[in-house]
Amino acid sequence: GSIMRMGDGEAAENIQVVSTGSLGLDIALGVGGLPRGRVVEIYGPESSGKTTLTLQVIAELQKIGGTAAFIDAEHALDVQYASKLGVNVPELLISQPDTGEQALEITDALVRS
Repeated sequence: GSIMRMGDGEAAENIQVVSTGSLGLDIALGVGGLPRGRVVEIYGPESSGKTTLTLQVIAELQKIGGTAAFIDAEHALDVQYASKLGVNVPELLISQPDTGEQALEITDALVRS
């Protein structure tokens, strides 16, 4: 790890992104979507659209040939809903861990692969 000031160096340019599926959100994020090759946490209260946003991003990623993983800690993924949002479910890596620790281990393994 490293420590730096945000004013040090130059701003990152040419960041590869994946669209969120929402032009307004892509613009608000400042780079045109979510950065590729990075772990992104989508956080919010219950029923605020976290899963819908995640599935939309997965669909957009798959459209451009990417591979996505969905860690379903709540064991509640509705694959029919995902499909309706454009997710190619047979190509989606899905994990349903039993504990938070398992979820972190799976995430670590995926990031390292």
